[in-house]
Amino acid sequence: MFNSHDSSSPYRAHQAMGQGVEFDTIRMLMARWGDLAVDIGDDAAVLPSRTDGVRVVSTDACVELVHFRREWITPYEVGHRAAAAALSDLAAMGARAESVLVAFVVPPSWESDLGAVADGIGRQVRGAGARIVGGNLSRGQTFAVTLTVIGVAATPVSRAGAQVGDLVAVTGTLGGPGQALRAWEAGQVPLAWARDRFVAPQPRLAEGELLARSGATAMLDISDGLAADARHLGAASGVTVELDPTRLPLGPGVGAQEALSSGEEYELLVTLTPAAFAALAGQWGGVTAVPLTVIGMVSGVAEGRAAGAAAGGHDHFAR
Repeated sequence: MFNSHDSSSPYRAHQAMGQGVEFDTIRMLMARWGDLAVDIGDDAAVLPSRTDGVRVVSTDACVELVHFRREWITPYEVGHRAAAAALSDLAAMGARAESVLVAFVVPPSWESDLGAVADGIGRQVRGAGARIVGGNLSRGQTFAVTLTVIGVAATPVSRAGAQVGDLVAVTGTLGGPGQALRAWEAGQVPLAWARDRFVAPQPRLAEGELLARSGATAMLDISDGLAADARHLGAASGVTVELDPTRLPLGPGVGAQEALSSGEEYELLVTLTPAAFAALAGQWGGVTAVPLTVIGMVSGVAEGRAAGAAAGGHDHFAR
């Protein structure tokens, strides 16, 4: 376990470590992360008690040849993307990020690039206001990084609370990751904006917290694709989520069907009552410039019905 510290910190000081290649690697990671790393070197991390909400925990793995190919993105981007994907799970629950644990499987061919991966992770963790409190190092044949993220939520939002009559909304602009992936697989260079959406997604932590405070009834992040994740939310809530393809916030050159299937977006899919959405409009621009767009509604129709048009205009707000 690789689990700086000042007198006011709620965490314990780092533990002294002995000699050896593994400990040298841990010391290298600690040096890259600086004050992001706390309580490193013991068998487990000790987290401070909280009185402002419940803890929310998730784990996410990023594996070479499964989630990325080395010729597509840099080691720094691998770390940046892996951390974003993990932190996005906290955003989907309306949680604030607190602590992160990082576990590496490192083949010999990746040893010289591990520091750059750590830098990418560090940038995301710092941006989220969290700290790295532990992890693990292992040798293996395939590079992988697994992040366990711990957050705090005053009122966690699950994917199981959508109600008939709720509006369905999504953050951000869709289709970039799917477009980038199709370009790479065809031996082409993806558009710059699409590549950026693939390699540098941003966990919608501030947006998730605001949505939770504003009465979101259900929420998840889009990892399997909008259409698939809408079905997941509907199944968990026992309702049908109807999407209007004409309302989708599309990226440049992206069609509706591409946006419906594009995975690893890490945008938030959320349901709210019409009244909650209307009240949220007055607050959203003061918190984020990321758009929030109504793309459908929740109905009581049996699951399995094809996505259809929802009534009304194209509700959308952004700063």
